[in-house]
Amino acid sequence: METSKAEIVYSEDINEINSPRFVDWGVHIVCNDGDAMFLFNSRPVTIKKNDAAVINHPELVTHISASPDLKIRFIAAPFKFLYNLLPANHYGVVGHISLFENPVFPLSDDDARRLNNDIEQLRLRSADTEHLFYDELIGSLSLTMIYDLFDFHAKIYGDVSPSERTTVVVKRLLALLESGRAKHYREVTYYAALLNVSPKYLSETVRRLTGNSVLSLIDKYALPVLINFLKNSDLSLTQIAREMNFSSLSYFSRYARRHLGMPPGAYRAIHRR
Repeated sequence: METSKAEIVYSEDINEINSPRFVDWGVHIVCNDGDAMFLFNSRPVTIKKNDAAVINHPELVTHISASPDLKIRFIAAPFKFLYNLLPANHYGVVGHISLFENPVFPLSDDDARRLNNDIEQLRLRSADTEHLFYDELIGSLSLTMIYDLFDFHAKIYGDVSPSERTTVVVKRLLALLESGRAKHYREVTYYAALLNVSPKYLSETVRRLTGNSVLSLIDKYALPVLINFLKNSDLSLTQIAREMNFSSLSYFSRYARRHLGMPPGAYRAIHRR
C-alpha cells in the first residue's frame, strides 16, 4: 500500500479495500482479471474483469474472497476531499445513492483502459510530494477520474441535470445522514425542519432526484447501526432501543421486524458474534 501527502492511497490488494483507515473515504476499483466476492452492507457483491466499483462506505465491506488470478487496482481518498472538488450541481448526488445499492458496474474495454490510465496517473504523480501545487495537482487528477466514473455510470443508468437548489437539498440531506443522525432520528419531519423545507417538498425532491423515498434513505443509514448493535451480545434489546432513541421497546421490535423480517431477538440468535 502506497500513501501520499494528500492522503491518496494506491493498492492492488483486494483485502485492503475495507481497511479501518478508509472510514469516510471513497475506494475506486478497476478489475483487470479474475473475480472477487464480498458482502457490502450484508449484500453479496461480485466484481469481475472490466468491472469498476466505487465504494463510499468501505467499512460495510466484509467476507472478501478472490480467485487466484484476480488483478485489481484501486485508489482511495477521503470522501470529503473528493466530494468538495465537485460543484453543487453534479451527477454525484444521484450516483451516490445508486452506488449504495450496487457499487459495481461494467465497463467497455475502452472505458476500462481509461480508468486504468486515470489510476496510473494518480499513482505516478502521488510521488511528486515536492510539487509546489501538489494538492491542486492531485485534486485535478482525482477530478478527472471522478468525471470519467460519472460518465461510465451515466451510460448505464442515465444522466440527470437537477437544478442547483434541489441538488443542494439532497446533498445536505445526505450530509446529515452521513453524520450518523439516522441512529437517533428516523422521521422525515425532523430532516425537513433542519433543511428548512416542508416534508412534502423534501419527499418529492428526493424521489424525483434519486428514485428513493426519504424514509428508504434514512433506513439505509439506520439499519447498519441496528444490525451492528444486535450482533453485540453485551447490549440488551432495551439498551439498543434506548441508544437508538426508539420511543418504546415495542416500537423498536416492530421496526426491526419490518426491516429485518424477524423480531430483533430472533435476528440476534441467528447472527450473534
